[in-house]
Amino acid sequence: MPATIPDNVAEALKVGAPAPAGLSADEKHAFDQLDYFYKHGLGYALEMANRPQTLYGIEDSPIGLAAWMLDHDASSQALIARVFDGQSEGLSRDDILDNVTLYWLTNTAISSARLYWENKLNFFAPKHVAIAAAVSVFPDEIYAAPQSWTEKAYPKLIHYNRLPKGGHFAAWEQPQAFSDEVRTSFRSLR
Repeated sequence: MPATIPDNVAEALKVGAPAPAGLSADEKHAFDQLDYFYKHGLGYALEMANRPQTLYGIEDSPIGLAAWMLDHDASSQALIARVFDGQSEGLSRDDILDNVTLYWLTNTAISSARLYWENKLNFFAPKHVAIAAAVSVFPDEIYAAPQSWTEKAYPKLIHYNRLPKGGHFAAWEQPQAFSDEVRTSFRSLR
């Protein structure tokens, strides 16, 4: 999830305004994805940012934890539902159950949410990264970062690629594609 959103787009999203004029088709698509996320998908992130300790209610129930992890946002739930319906998504049922089990056995569901509590920056705003960077855009991510925004956010961009499959947890969902992207991205720096 690269941080690439220009200030004028971030401001429009923050106040619920329409997309700024002059956006390309890719930029407008990214704006629409972000607009939807801000209006319909931000709930879990707000919960973890404002009241992460409230989630301790799921720590004493593996079923509660599984329900939270499988259904905390519509995109993840849709991916997981497709897997349980037998579609090949890069994950298996066992992968999903292993992930829930790992959080349960290590008691780390709540501590993993602390990132949202501790981060006081806009997740999507550029962080002025001054070193070589690479961005791989997975279509089921919260938003598909347009190349134009990415090039402005990362002045030393060495690799940009749009992939056909994968989402927010690409390293888990599409491990081969993810590792291929890492190798391709940084091969030139050897």
